[in-house]
Amino acid sequence: MKPWKTVLGVIGAVVALGAFSGCSSYRGGHGGWNATPEQQAKHREHVVERVASRLDLNEAQKAKLSDFLARMQAERAAAMASQQSPRAQMLALVSGDKFDRAGAQAWMSKTAAALETRSPAVIASLADFYDSLDATQQAKVREYLQQRRGWRRG
Repeated sequence: MKPWKTVLGVIGAVVALGAFSGCSSYRGGHGGWNATPEQQAKHREHVVERVASRLDLNEAQKAKLSDFLARMQAERAAAMASQQSPRAQMLALVSGDKFDRAGAQAWMSKTAAALETRSPAVIASLADFYDSLDATQQAKVREYLQQRRGWRRG
């Protein structure tokens, strides 16, 4: 599979996660960049309950959604742990007289390879959740995604 297809798949999964999460209205703990595992679990539970109430999910569907969200958090943590900060990497690329093209290409190749390695499990988990929805629930998801035209909008 080509790396750009994998990247598009991961982006689609992240968009779906963002569309479901409704993070802007949740104030009971935080599941963000520096959250503890307990905060992440609390946030994940909140997201599952919020989506469950909007889509009328049964327990099996809630479990699949929770699995997807846990995989997304784990993959994000693995991605962040496996690389130095993007800012430090960019500073290294521009530290000399010329932009380090080979270094930039190596960085992008490493990132694409990591995405290609880790994304199938995340995509499969999202697909398992979506495929478990009935036609009405899937229609609600599509409608919500069509109405939502950017971050932090209704």
